[in-house]
Amino acid sequence: MLPMQRAIALAKSALGTTSPNPTVGALVVKDGSIIGQGFTLPPGQRHAEIGALQQAGDLARGATLYTTLEPCCYFGRTPPCTQAIIAAGIEQVYVAVVDPNPKVAGKGLTELEDAGILVVHEESEAAAHLYEGFAKHIVTGMPFVIAKFAMSLDGKIATRTGDSKWVTGPEARNLVQKMRRESDAIMVGVNTVLADDPQLTVRDEAGQSLARQPLRVVLDSHCRTPPIAKVLREPGQTLIFTSAEASPNRMEALKAAGADVIRTSLGANKRVDSSLALAEIGSRDVVNLLVEGGGMVLGSLFDAGLVDKVHAFIAPVIIGGAEAASPVSGRGVQQMPYAWRLQRTKLEPIGVDWLITGYPDKGN
Repeated sequence: MLPMQRAIALAKSALGTTSPNPTVGALVVKDGSIIGQGFTLPPGQRHAEIGALQQAGDLARGATLYTTLEPCCYFGRTPPCTQAIIAAGIEQVYVAVVDPNPKVAGKGLTELEDAGILVVHEESEAAAHLYEGFAKHIVTGMPFVIAKFAMSLDGKIATRTGDSKWVTGPEARNLVQKMRRESDAIMVGVNTVLADDPQLTVRDEAGQSLARQPLRVVLDSHCRTPPIAKVLREPGQTLIFTSAEASPNRMEALKAAGADVIRTSLGANKRVDSSLALAEIGSRDVVNLLVEGGGMVLGSLFDAGLVDKVHAFIAPVIIGGAEAASPVSGRGVQQMPYAWRLQRTKLEPIGVDWLITGYPDKGN
């Protein structure tokens, strides 16, 4: 494995644990051997470059550093990595992605070059994917919205009776667990809670919940979430967005059950305003938000142009039924030229199913 590929793998191992900081992987290489490596630890702890330099020790002098993201050059929760790199005597630095923060972009590289270090920009699409959420959040304060759904060949997410276990196979469901681990929050609508009573947790192969859990978010304009719902009984935090139309007694019951309940305005569809909810979620350091449905939630997000990425699982089954639910509802478009077409699409087999990944064209 090439050094930058190894650095990217290290960065991926920390996905979901570093927000609002970006996840970074770093290697120190000398005479063709890796003498130090590191990845970003949770906020307030060391950055990837510092971990790699500490592991390399005095051997770092005259070595080459590979890092997935431009080293920071400013004091935040930790001192600047650029100064540590210079002090360690690193001779060359290979960087995959320039910092997407417009306030500091390129400044770290300039500081290293001014210190006599050779800086090489080794562009990598795989590394760029690591920072698509951070790039949006650092500029807008809003989370990167990932719409995920699973449907049959005829576009159904459940039978007409509401049964949805399981549309896809075990390999697809395992991949969804990985997506959850790499996300800061998972969002659904109250209808999904009422129909499926989901846990919305990250679980191991034995089905046990892991210690670190993403924030669970429920859009529930009238506080219909039952106080005994699984989302309120699992490890981690649950945030419920409701409205002034909700019963105060229901609100208090959900708070007593452990939920953080926020009252917000209703949008044009008489449901919780998605934009306001996302702004609040973003203010809580949620960088990557995985939206798992149902159709009304995904529909409202598409209608408002708030979806940044799509993961669509397609199972080779036919469900049928005029009343069977589809993954995206809302208002939708009136004419095909205005349909949300995905760009930079990727198609891959996942067990017996297929996964289409792409980015909605927001220029429509």
